[in-house]
Amino acid sequence: MPTDAHSRLEPNPEKIKAVAEITEHFSSSSAAVITEYRGLTVKQITDLRRALGRDTTYAVVKNTLTRRAAADAGVALDETLLTGPTAIAFVKGDAVVAAKGLRDFAKANPTLVIKGGVLDGKSLSAAEINQIADLESREVLLAKFAGALKALPTRAAGLFQAPLSQMARLAAALEEKKAADAPAAEAPALDSADEPTTPPDAEPEAASSDTTAEAVAEAPETPAEPAE
Repeated sequence: MPTDAHSRLEPNPEKIKAVAEITEHFSSSSAAVITEYRGLTVKQITDLRRALGRDTTYAVVKNTLTRRAAADAGVALDETLLTGPTAIAFVKGDAVVAAKGLRDFAKANPTLVIKGGVLDGKSLSAAEINQIADLESREVLLAKFAGALKALPTRAAGLFQAPLSQMARLAAALEEKKAADAPAAEAPALDSADEPTTPPDAEPEAASSDTTAEAVAEAPETPAEPAE
């Protein structure tokens, strides 16, 4: 009959499965936020899970198993955060959205304590997670970028999927046009001997806007399929 010490070392199928699940969450997530949920009711935890959405998994975990899972996943987790009743938000989507959801829920339910976490392998403090929550989400940034593009020619939108070389040419052409449209610096007075030799009736050369038009014309008529 095994001793108590020996039985504690025996692999437990349920614990092995739990460690594997937590390891998978760490490996497949871009961020993980560690919280203490002491005092939250089952309904409040359910409401929090709904608020975080499908891209974030909020899981109640055992601290000893989480330490082992983090090591197995190669995550440098601050183990001092794993004290008390612990639940981790494993973020597979936008970390800003998840941080906002956790912060807002914690404001309404002070028994939820955000302790820290990791983002792309970097350790985060609770203060840093709150700073992330103050950022604008990826969707908001993309919407602002799309709005800024309305000032450009319509066909320039095709450059979203254009090869990098075409985008570089357009950027250079736009800079040239901007420089050409800028007010010319005040030139010094010319002596009669320094007067320009171009006849007054001569047609000026085409402005650099032609370069812009040429660069835009090279953009694909139909945007390529967006990347997965």
